[in-house]
Amino acid sequence: MDVQRDRYTISTDPARLQFDVIHDFLTNQSYWATGISRETLQKQIDHSTLNFGLYDEDQQIGYAQVLTNYTSFAYLGNVFVLEAYRGQGLSKWLMATIMSHPELQVIRRWLLATRDAHGLYRQFGFTELTKPETIMEKFDDSAIRQ
Repeated sequence: MDVQRDRYTISTDPARLQFDVIHDFLTNQSYWATGISRETLQKQIDHSTLNFGLYDEDQQIGYAQVLTNYTSFAYLGNVFVLEAYRGQGLSKWLMATIMSHPELQVIRRWLLATRDAHGLYRQFGFTELTKPETIMEKFDDSAIRQ
């Protein structure tokens, strides 16, 4: 799937992904994946259900991945737009493209984790957990660096 807006493109074609751009941002600029190894990131990309690359012509400037079974559950992760491209509505466009993807229209539960982008995600229907007492997690922050 490719969606065009002016000189920008959002694509789910895994062949277009620029691994070095994604790895550099996640390991050096994100708070959630600082120090992620190349091997771990490659495994994440290879096993993600849908990878959304955001491009300025042929240069990758953003990314998001969705893990899903295409029916009842989807996890949205590793969402970013490079700092030089922020403030242009590209993150909203990326989110709108993800949320309108034809194969994701029957998802019952979406999850994501964010420390600082609640305002963006609320625009697309995300809220705090409705029933937090029903959600559990097992979290190991050191695992991403292995």
